[in-house]
Amino acid sequence: MERIIEIRSLRKSFDGGRIKALNGVDLDVDHGEFVSIMGPSGSGKSTLLNMIGALDVPDSGTVKVAGRDLKDERDLSRLRAEEIGFVFQLHNLIPNLTALENVEIPMFAVKWDDMEGRAMELLDYVGLADKADRKPTELSGGERQRVAIARALANDPSIILADEPTGSLDSRTGKRILEGLRELQEDEGVTSLWLPMTLMCLNGLKDSQDTGWGYNQR
Repeated sequence: MERIIEIRSLRKSFDGGRIKALNGVDLDVDHGEFVSIMGPSGSGKSTLLNMIGALDVPDSGTVKVAGRDLKDERDLSRLRAEEIGFVFQLHNLIPNLTALENVEIPMFAVKWDDMEGRAMELLDYVGLADKADRKPTELSGGERQRVAIARALANDPSIILADEPTGSLDSRTGKRILEGLRELQEDEGVTSLWLPMTLMCLNGLKDSQDTGWGYNQR
């Protein structure tokens, strides 16, 4: 199977080297895997995602994403736009834009021919096509996070990085979001790395019998 992420001897420290967030991490992830990264608060989980997502640079070591060595990339913003979709604990939607317009934002980096059509397709995938013209304040917490997931998929990324994507949601809504991410991995073969809020969250996904986004499924 094709390897999509390769990390070797990755190190990252803060506060003048006194805080070692990553201390020689090695990690291989194959294309299409759904990987949960567990650990206590402060153990470097988010730092690791930031390294994979080219949001920060390591002190030493190598990170390869989709065969591309990040230290050799001259335009990391382009790489992020082409290969990586991000889902954060807070949806980070732009409040004065509609759901449709929020999903379109990443597409400007790669210039899709039909951005509106692509955005509507993704909103339909997450069950929100009927709310495309609503602004974030007119959506529930779960709906905002699903818009954020649609936005993460805008440029057909190889990898989805989700940093505690259910942390601001109730358990039922959070479970639906995670099942949706799982469905995405199974249907589209998108590699997913996510940080569960708690072990209970991970167990809930493992034991769940629900399928799909749980909304407007056809």
